[in-house]
Amino acid sequence: MAATNTEVWQLGTVVQAAEVATDIRRIVLEPSLPKKAEPGSHIDVKITVGGETQKRSYSVLETNEDGSRLVISVFKVPASRGGSIFMHTLQPGDMLEITQPLQNFPLRVGASRYVLLAGGIGVTAITDMARVLRNLKANYTFVYVARNRAAMAYWSELQELHGENLVLHVDEESGILDVPGIVAGVDSDTELYMCGPIRLMDAVRRAWLERELSVPNLRYETFGNSGWYNPEDFLVRIPRLGIEANVPQGRSMLEALEDAGVDMMSDCRKGECGLCEVRVLQLDGALDHRDVFYSPRQQKAAEKMCCCVSRAVAPGTSSLPDNGHTRGPAVVTIDVA
Repeated sequence: MAATNTEVWQLGTVVQAAEVATDIRRIVLEPSLPKKAEPGSHIDVKITVGGETQKRSYSVLETNEDGSRLVISVFKVPASRGGSIFMHTLQPGDMLEITQPLQNFPLRVGASRYVLLAGGIGVTAITDMARVLRNLKANYTFVYVARNRAAMAYWSELQELHGENLVLHVDEESGILDVPGIVAGVDSDTELYMCGPIRLMDAVRRAWLERELSVPNLRYETFGNSGWYNPEDFLVRIPRLGIEANVPQGRSMLEALEDAGVDMMSDCRKGECGLCEVRVLQLDGALDHRDVFYSPRQQKAAEKMCCCVSRAVAPGTSSLPDNGHTRGPAVVTIDVA
């Protein structure tokens, strides 16, 4: 299935909005130009934060046959840039500018076996794939992992629908997910689709490469709010342009540079396409790569970064939460195309 990414903006009317898990809100939209969403689709949404119009992307959880209703679910991010907070205020009757369903994460029908892996809110990108595979009577396993059941949206409905094909893993009940064990059960003809936090996806990719499995058979979508470190303020400098900008916890480097008047290239804003790549000239601190565009070797080299999601942390910062460091902010000196 080819990716379809030509944006057609339209109005979407909120017809339902309700909490379905801790900090997760289910929102049902009626688009003015209906189009059926294929599994793995997302929509872009224009929101207003601090008087500014910004764009966010949300996976389509489900749709009806004619596309007259689209369902998304939004996680209220603890260190939100304002988008998820705005989305959680929506009520029936509110209207948004939205695109038609866009496709960057297509399901390929016809594999001998599938493993679907959803971490947290990543379930929104995987749920419709699982429904299609169930209807096709395909050989599939749907693994859904979260920290606790209160944060696990739709788990009871999914359990009823998929039965023994669904594997629920709750960290607080069973410990950390055995990623190498899941990948060890994959054969050369299995396709694995995953969406979730960067740590989970990185662990899967490492295990996949260690087993020398087919790279095209590993397919994924990510969300750029998860990283190796807690987000913190840092400085970005572009000497050639005489630019210095502060990047607060609630903003991306890309947004901070745009605010400073820098003409930036970007597309996905999720760390997948690499279009917003910048060259790192000097670094006082450490990079928190939150993308899935670069290989582990490229990330370790710290010569480039995807500024739409990746961040910097102060020297000596631990990946453990609340480390209490008192050093000054990280400084990243870059150049742009």
